[in-house]
Amino acid sequence: MSELQGARSRDRTAVELFAGGGGLAMAVGRAGFRPLLISELAPRACQTLEANGAKERGREERVPEPGEPWPLVSCDVRELDMQYLSGKVDVLAGGPPCQPFSLGGVAKGDEDKRNMFPEMFRAVREVQPKAVICENVVGLRRKSFEPYFQYILNELSYPYYRRDPESPWYEHDRLLREYDAKLKRRRTTDPSGGHELYDVIATTVNAADYGVPQVRNRVIIVAFRRDLGVDVDAFKRSIRKTHSQIALIRSMREGGDYWERHPDVPGHVRDRVMARLPKQESAADEEAELRPWLTFRDAIAGLDGEPPLPPVPWEHLDRKERRLGGVTNHIGWPGARIYKGHTPNELDRPAKTVKAGVHGVPGGESVMLTDDLAPDPTAPGGGAYRHRYMTVRETARVMTFPDSWVLEGPRGEQMRQLGNAVPVRLGEFFARAVATALDKAENP
Repeated sequence: MSELQGARSRDRTAVELFAGGGGLAMAVGRAGFRPLLISELAPRACQTLEANGAKERGREERVPEPGEPWPLVSCDVRELDMQYLSGKVDVLAGGPPCQPFSLGGVAKGDEDKRNMFPEMFRAVREVQPKAVICENVVGLRRKSFEPYFQYILNELSYPYYRRDPESPWYEHDRLLREYDAKLKRRRTTDPSGGHELYDVIATTVNAADYGVPQVRNRVIIVAFRRDLGVDVDAFKRSIRKTHSQIALIRSMREGGDYWERHPDVPGHVRDRVMARLPKQESAADEEAELRPWLTFRDAIAGLDGEPPLPPVPWEHLDRKERRLGGVTNHIGWPGARIYKGHTPNELDRPAKTVKAGVHGVPGGESVMLTDDLAPDPTAPGGGAYRHRYMTVRETARVMTFPDSWVLEGPRGEQMRQLGNAVPVRLGEFFARAVATALDKAENP
């Protein structure tokens, strides 16, 4: 079975916009939603989706039967008509391009032509899904963007209340707020009978808190069509975090199982890690009762039944594909550097946020510190840990993509797809929570 399609107890359906390299699409599929349409513009990302089971749809607007490949439409979403899917979709999912709101970008927000939130609103109007899942960068919550972020939530609550093309967003936001106030005071009625109103939940998450071996702060917006009567409070409880840093620290201390799971770690590495653990833990006991954060080392050792990744010999940092251990995209790359403000990932912590770049990303996010010591008379003890670039496959594991997932294009394109993706484990957690909420509402 394709990675894009998981086991299902019932025929739930999905539409995926801005699919990129397929992280959220795979997550939604694993949660049991059958894809009716997937849309992406970038040619290399489309090649990746096709390599993993999607098939170009062409001009035909047809609802696929169960078991058919993902119908892929490789076009600008602004040219995509989705009205033929009205009333047929359980979940509309997507991560509109994050560059307009990214801390690492120009951050023009609503003024940026790449802002695709208006297209998400249009899709909701055309498809009228039972639920919406939307992921974006945490920069969307910065103070300067907060008014526009609240506008996003307001328009998603009342998507049929269309914005005048000549009207600025803040004027439309004022009208939406007035309409919301009238509804609450029962001074007006919803003409759709609830079919086009949505209850919206926005939460800021760290992917590490959900079993992803990476510190990745994101905003996830979920909306449920109001006429379904989804228990929103129960849904909020269902998406509480499952992992914690305190639990990781305790698993490393005496009596924990972290080092038992990694018995081959050199003693000098273990001593270094243990010496830097905080002396006291300030979190509440319930934090310690959660599962431990996963580390970069955990990812390399293998999650979800994956075998350990083989080491990359130092003499193989030459860009040549050798299929080490039979794994694709596990290629050594030369030229990694460490300097002030550009520090590497460490194996016994969650990785840094994977970004959409290869060598030029700020902060050293694509560099890793290894367990290997090299003589260095200037370093304490006369030795320093060697470092190198992460391979594409190591990066994919940090994003919780399975080794079977094929990434198309040169290294730079593969890393860009991963950096722009939703970690599969994070997306699947929220997609399963949405599926459960819909099941409970429709089968009380």
